[in-house]
Amino acid sequence: MPPTAQPTNTAAWIRTRNGAFEVGPAPCTPPGPDQIVVRNHAVAVNPLDWVIQVAGRVAYSWLTYPAVVGADLAGEVVETGSAVTRFRAGDRVLALAVGTDRDVDSPAQGAFQQYTVVPEVLAAPIPASLSYRDAAVLPLGLSTAACSLFQTTHLGLRLPVAGAPPAGATVLIWGGSTSVGVNAIQLAVAAGYDVITTASPRNAGLLTDLGASRVCDYRSPTVEADIIETLSDRTPAGAVAIGLGAAPACIRIAGASRGNRFVSVATAPVTFENGFSLPRTLTGMVGGVLRWQLAARRRGVRMKFVFGSDVKKNDVGPAIFRDFLPAALAEGRYRPLPRASVVGTSLAGLQKALDQQRRGVSATKLVVEL
Repeated sequence: MPPTAQPTNTAAWIRTRNGAFEVGPAPCTPPGPDQIVVRNHAVAVNPLDWVIQVAGRVAYSWLTYPAVVGADLAGEVVETGSAVTRFRAGDRVLALAVGTDRDVDSPAQGAFQQYTVVPEVLAAPIPASLSYRDAAVLPLGLSTAACSLFQTTHLGLRLPVAGAPPAGATVLIWGGSTSVGVNAIQLAVAAGYDVITTASPRNAGLLTDLGASRVCDYRSPTVEADIIETLSDRTPAGAVAIGLGAAPACIRIAGASRGNRFVSVATAPVTFENGFSLPRTLTGMVGGVLRWQLAARRRGVRMKFVFGSDVKKNDVGPAIFRDFLPAALAEGRYRPLPRASVVGTSLAGLQKALDQQRRGVSATKLVVEL
């Protein structure tokens, strides 16, 4: 922190594996050369956060405790590392916290605290017109969508730019109203791609407004056949599979289509909503992945699971957080979605927010203001 400032930090700790949040003191950690410290004004919760809490020994077995989790944050820069030139103290930013990544494993870099150390490459300035609560919904959904669409190890599409010409190809995004989905639609459209997506009819209008050329009802018994028919006279650029049941459907569709038969998978083959059992989870995870891989191989389809913060390791991170997003937000070309729903005003409200998220939300993201 600056020499004249001696802030005190507080975090929502998970003291032991599978433990509930405990709010308590935390160190104020200075940034490394390529990092910034953000005073958080809003944090958002994701399914990943409660999955780590209830099933961390499977999903994040490397994580050490006590831990500070959380990925989505927005706030004010209070300190910058020696190599950082893009930000200065006082800047309003959104950022992706990576404290639970295997190669980081650092409480100082978790979002659920007052002061978080984040990589400069995963932060973006936000315009004065954008509130912290609305900005906080973006980072993890944005980075996961960007990884799926643009990394060379996934779909490898061209990057988004203002006024992108048509790419002449179509992306399938299964689960368009999810946090990843609404970002994937916007990013693909901004890169010049046609988008076909799935959602419930009540969310179809929103996704059309975001630029999707067709929104199919994922519950329709003919949805896969309808999408295959739509793609028959187009050039498929690949698929992003979000949500339970998405990967098998996308594998079947990609296998029946020409073009890029690649499925980027953003959802595991198991769910934890109804409780956690280690034997059942391990069996479901391993068995599900093997079934998907065999189905993909039989149909000549490639598939790969996405890990959103991978963009910190390659040119996709700066291409999105530095080169694209700041101007797109300032000019209104990019919308902060899903819509923010504020469910708390302190770190003490995080457990309630995670419990509510676990019960299920639709077309919104739960936010706690600090």
